[in-house]
Order: sequence, then structure tokens, then C-alpha cells
Amino acid sequence: MPLHAITEVYGEEGLRERFALEISDLPPHDQATLLDALKLATTLHDGQRRVREPYINHLLRVTLRILCYYRVRDAEVLTAALLHDAVEDQPWRLTGADDETGPPPTTEALLVLAQRYSHRVARLVDAVTNPDYDPARDKNEQYRNHVAEALEFEPWARVIKISDFTDNGVGIIHTTGDKLVKASTKYAPLVPILRALVSRPDTPLDGEVKQHIYGQLDLATQRFEAILQQSSPLLIASDQKSSSSETEPPTAT
Repeated sequence: MPLHAITEVYGEEGLRERFALEISDLPPHDQATLLDALKLATTLHDGQRRVREPYINHLLRVTLRILCYYRVRDAEVLTAALLHDAVEDQPWRLTGADDETGPPPTTEALLVLAQRYSHRVARLVDAVTNPDYDPARDKNEQYRNHVAEALEFEPWARVIKISDFTDNGVGIIHTTGDKLVKASTKYAPLVPILRALVSRPDTPLDGEVKQHIYGQLDLATQRFEAILQQSSPLLIASDQKSSSSETEPPTAT
């Protein structure tokens, strides 16, 4: 059953059961590590949501996709997948900081992961963690540049990122409201960058898996285009309304 279908029918419990089943044939040490990472991710993202669901569902799907569809059994890669948003979203919780003001303790959070798991896990998480962006520059452009640069020399991080992108991109039909257009605008230009990274010989996936990923990228592109085309008349009307009135603020898109 597709991962989003499991989510819709069985929710978080169904994803957790699938995860337990998929790791049951791994070495005991690897199983223990992954269960510990899942426990940590659950604690770190407690109360955090993605539209209609707890955030842990996204982390489980990203990891299960790597296990089931990409055929990766590397425990460090799977651990990094479970924790791929920990440093970006919850660095204060990860470091046990009481005060969540000021710059995020990114370096300290990565050190926690390195000490608890391994330096490789921390390195992979670091590669898929977005930096603080320059507010004077286009944020989406900076995001695309960061992805291309950060994944240049981290082939296994590409595997995590493409699963993350698939969950966000192909799964965009499970998103609602203004986020549909915002996410499509952000992710659509990233498709050719990811396709080029996946196609590289050093990306550690076999040819059949890569063909599967290309199909997922094509599907995501179709969905982005449909959303953006459908929203275009509304955006144009909104822009015209904004430019014709000096008293009303521009409509957010």
C-alpha cells in the first residue's frame, strides 16, 4: 500500500507498524539504533504538525520510502532520514536549551547527533539542513542553490533529500490552502536539479530505483503545473486588485 494511503487509512499507528515490520530483519544493533532515533524524533517534533497530521508521519514516510522503494538498509542513512529535520526545526530541544531566543544552536545540535549516533549521521543531517537565508535575496532561489551545493559531495544525502522531496512534491495533493501554491512555486524549479543529482553515477541507487524516482519527479512536475495553472487567474486578479487600490494591502500568495 502506498505510504500516503497508509497514512490516510491507518494514520501514525499504521506507519509505525510498517516501520517495525520493515526493520525487523535488520541486525539487532541496527534495529535498536533506529528505534532510538524514532523515539528521539518523536520527542523532538512533539506538537509539531504538517497541515492535518503529526510531523512524525512525514519522517516515517521519508524513511520508509528509502527502505521499501529505494532498497537501502544502511542504518546510518535511515537514522539520518528519521532525524533529517531535527537540527533545522528543533535545535533547541535537541541541545536541551531552556531559552529558544537568539541564533539556533545548529553546530551544537549536530554535535549531539554525532555523539549519540555517529559523525556520518550528523554529516548527512547537516547536508539536508537549510541554512539561515539572506532576507535581501529570493528565498526560493537560495534554497535551490543550497540543495545543489550541499548535495554535490554527499551522495547518500541525495537519497534522503529525494525521499523528502517526493513526500512534499508528489504528496502535495494532500496539502491544502495557500501552501499549495507556495509549495509548488518553491519545489517546481528544483525538479531538474534533483534529476541531475539522481542520474549521477555516484548516487548509490540501482538503475531500477532511479527509474522509479524519475517517474516520481515527473508526477510531481505534473502536479505542480496543474496547481500553478489553476491558480494563475486568481493570482492575476489579485495583482490587478492590489494595483488598483492604494488603501488595500497586496493579497498574500
